[in-house]
Amino acid sequence: MTIAEVVPSLLSGLDVPGADNTLGLPAARRVVLLLVDGLGHELLRAHAAHAPFLAGLVPRDIDAGFPSSTATSLASIGTGLLSGEHGIVGYTFAIGDEVLNSLSWSRAGDHRHDLRKALVPEVVQPHPTVFERAAAAGVAVSAVAPMAHRGSGLTRAVLRGSWFRGAAGFGDLALGAAAAVRQDRSFCYAYHPDLDTIGHLYGPGSPEWVLQLEFVDELAARIAARLPSGTLFVVTADHGMITAGDRVDFDTEPQLWQGVRVIAGEPRVRYLHTSTGEVLDVWRELLGPRADVLSREEAVAEGWFGPVGPLATDRIGDVVVAMKDSAVVLRSQAEPSWNAMKGFHGSRTRDELAIPLLVHMT
Repeated sequence: MTIAEVVPSLLSGLDVPGADNTLGLPAARRVVLLLVDGLGHELLRAHAAHAPFLAGLVPRDIDAGFPSSTATSLASIGTGLLSGEHGIVGYTFAIGDEVLNSLSWSRAGDHRHDLRKALVPEVVQPHPTVFERAAAAGVAVSAVAPMAHRGSGLTRAVLRGSWFRGAAGFGDLALGAAAAVRQDRSFCYAYHPDLDTIGHLYGPGSPEWVLQLEFVDELAARIAARLPSGTLFVVTADHGMITAGDRVDFDTEPQLWQGVRVIAGEPRVRYLHTSTGEVLDVWRELLGPRADVLSREEAVAEGWFGPVGPLATDRIGDVVVAMKDSAVVLRSQAEPSWNAMKGFHGSRTRDELAIPLLVHMT
């Protein structure tokens, strides 16, 4: 059971053709899906006392898919596909000569270089979204998310087909979600980012993170209290998070440079585009038990990305590095924003992959 099955399962209750309820979710004519960025299943379970509303719902978890990264998971929510098919294979990935930051839709390392014209979002991710399918079937589809997401490259790539309502904070996110499902056959996707931000800065489980979780729990409870009777309210996430321990710095480790033309991804999962066949062995030897280092063909055969189509193949890179335990591969010079961060995600541990699927019927 994966994140790609969530929206199709919900839309089946709204009589959207081709939407299968593979997750066995209750049917309803009004649906609100709240995605809390960074709310891993294991984190919620460990801190249940600080989230009484969410912890009081029937505990169930699903798989976020690989890589366990925000843009990838949001693409799976929006398309009903895993990364090997929708092609948004991580935080950053190479398309031709460019390395795209898929969250900001800019050149990796240069947020000022907008790539929406050079890498048209609807071309980078060409599959129809589940929101488009739902709207075509007569469902009133809305997305409530931070105002800055309106018209962004990622929104265009994976959320198109929904009516967008910008939210500045908890209040208008809650009221916007409730207002979006006043009519029959309506679906609202709502997104809250701040728990993930706090986790990156201070670490998951830190006092700052725990307090933010309490706020998120209250947000979910307030949304539920304002929904019309008979509305299905579902809470999920895009990934969990770990606190980094062992830090490997690509930029100061010359052995890792040899034969690497392009390095993409993020600290917990790296894609290496290579010019020699020795890169795989060098990285395996240097990282040892700290990482699973596979060729693209091995990772695809292992099913890491789900079914893999031609859209995603080259973006994955020649070598895939999935960090284990608490290790990360940083780039202290090229990606300085990561250096001071404590929380990370993207790899294949249960702490990162397991996400909650919580159901409440009003």
